[in-house]
Amino acid sequence: MNNFLDGIFRPKSIAVIGASTKKGTIGREILHNLIEFEFNGKVFPVNPKASVIHSIKCYSTILDVPDAVDLAIIVVPGDHVKHILEQCGEKGVSGVVVITAGFKEIGHEGAVKELELVEIIKKYGIRMIGPNCFGVLNTAPEYSMNATFSKIQPLSGNVGFMSQSGALGEAILDYANSLNLGFSMFASVGNKADISGNDLLAYWEDDPYTELILLYLENFGDPRRFTKIARGISRKKPIIAVKAGRTAAGAKAVSSHTGALAGLDVGADALFDQCGVLRVSSVNELFDVAIAFTHQPLPKGNRIAIITNAGGPGILATDAVVSLDMEMAKFDDKTLRYLKDNLPSIASINNPIDVIAAGGPESYSVAMDAVLSDNNVDAVIVIFVPPVVVDHRAVVQAIVEMIEKHKNNKTVLGCFMGAPGGIAGSEEMKKHKIPLYTFPESAAKAMKAMTSYRKWIERPEGRIVDFQVQKDIAQKIIDKAVKSGQEIILGGEALEILEAYGIGIVRSIKVKTEADLESASSKLSFPMVMKIDDPLIAHKTDVGGVKTDIRDEKELDESFSSMKKRFSADEKKFAGVIIQDMIHGGVETIMGMHHDPTFGPLMMFGLGGIYVEVMKDVSFKIQPLTDYDAEEMIKAIKGYPLLTGFRGSQPVDLKTLEETLLRLSQLSADFPIIDSFDVNPFIAADKSRQSRAVDARFVLKSK
Repeated sequence: MNNFLDGIFRPKSIAVIGASTKKGTIGREILHNLIEFEFNGKVFPVNPKASVIHSIKCYSTILDVPDAVDLAIIVVPGDHVKHILEQCGEKGVSGVVVITAGFKEIGHEGAVKELELVEIIKKYGIRMIGPNCFGVLNTAPEYSMNATFSKIQPLSGNVGFMSQSGALGEAILDYANSLNLGFSMFASVGNKADISGNDLLAYWEDDPYTELILLYLENFGDPRRFTKIARGISRKKPIIAVKAGRTAAGAKAVSSHTGALAGLDVGADALFDQCGVLRVSSVNELFDVAIAFTHQPLPKGNRIAIITNAGGPGILATDAVVSLDMEMAKFDDKTLRYLKDNLPSIASINNPIDVIAAGGPESYSVAMDAVLSDNNVDAVIVIFVPPVVVDHRAVVQAIVEMIEKHKNNKTVLGCFMGAPGGIAGSEEMKKHKIPLYTFPESAAKAMKAMTSYRKWIERPEGRIVDFQVQKDIAQKIIDKAVKSGQEIILGGEALEILEAYGIGIVRSIKVKTEADLESASSKLSFPMVMKIDDPLIAHKTDVGGVKTDIRDEKELDESFSSMKKRFSADEKKFAGVIIQDMIHGGVETIMGMHHDPTFGPLMMFGLGGIYVEVMKDVSFKIQPLTDYDAEEMIKAIKGYPLLTGFRGSQPVDLKTLEETLLRLSQLSADFPIIDSFDVNPFIAADKSRQSRAVDARFVLKSK
């Protein structure tokens, strides 16, 4: 079991350095919380200006404490933290939580001070949370530690929560209590000078009290390590995360398709997806999903039944279920007969079941009994809009009794459209661990998270394939470009790199003179395509740099003369053109890579040609790709039906597409100097070995 943070989360003794006699101060509140939460260990207030605090003997310095100290909570002015840390090191303290702010978050001067703290803890082998944080807690009965300055005492439970924002701490604890959601451990990590979210994940992996992990993240310190840790944990314990910073503000301006499309926070999405972390859009949604995971079993599938007593909410729930790619369950004939025989004649017996406004406990009992008995139903969303004429408590009791009767492990989420605390009987739902939501969409999103997690734990892990390639050929082309100061490789040389990695390419010949043209035309077949081969021109079609469907020698000569005239000037030498066989049929796709400064190489797949600019129908994953990643990338785009055969068209060779993505993933791993590349278009054909790259462009990292 991981125990490297025991000094912080499982201490036997705690010193509060900066404890205060003044009520309302942070130092006083932390000491008070340790006592009130009944910390199961020794507590030592430290303050040179007091002899007793909170009826406990106070010490001038931590060095004066006669007993060993495992954890020090530091709440002193910023200029004193360095000296206090030195004393903690001399005392042999194993863990510190630095509440004090005024470090990296305020700028360069604070960052320098923070580095000094890191040097001290490394010197003494201390682990540190903070600085600039809200504190930590561990509700396990053998510790019972609340080392935060919250005015809210947390509930004990099975949720580990890491927040990168200390300001959210109080609100998080308060809101969790209102939902009857308890924590196993909580940590506000502040500036993450030492301990990060990755460390907490690793620590909670084997913690017997932590069954669900919630994360509020603002940035990633080491996304590669996060991926490795989270991928291992998420198959045992769900991880749900809010990642702030979805906008593209400040994104690097790039000319490649892949780089331009990668600017909208896709790296975080790809990372979470590949390691099984469920991403939600807000803290509110984080808790909506958390109470579902905490209180209900995972659905065995995504077939959802909806029960309502009002048409509008039933429609809203149906729309949400379908739009989130879940299925409305199709009831068994036996279920439909039972509903028809036992519900009022004006009730709707199809999914969603509408028991109508007058439907009381008897109708809800019938509907719940029916759907919980139906093998075509995996989960239920039960909606109740309290009418005046119905006994609210009786309805709730009917719902609860049917769940208790069946005990068939089907997921049930409730939607009480009114303040849940104000509907009579709501407390009975909470008592029986049936999550309640105010609106149907919230319940549907929580259900979607649960079905997604079930798919993840059933998903094959996949494997990274190592192909036999001619790396030396690609190396020579790249070395030549670097030596000549060339940052962009395109045209024939770009295609040669692909061919060296076993990727099919269209026949291409570089032409700079009329003599070259005559020689090349005899080696290719009409019709042909001619493209300008200038590395400074990113989008050839936009400037008339592409001529297609060239049918004979005359047209070939005219096209060459036209391009030479258009793309040459007195001060500029003609870059030349590429002529190629013209490919008919198939589907144009694009594959690419963009090196994200945070997440590393991001692999992309989508519909190619001009459609990538118009439709932007692409998917991303972080390199390296597994075989299952490649398959998922292709299936993730909205245009996937075009690849599988649409309205009589032939399905393309999907296996070649998957293999090409994997080969490109290997290429990007072999050459870190490649900053980005586009293979656009890659023609996906219907027969094996006929899918080919038509054009490619590699951008090297600048020195």
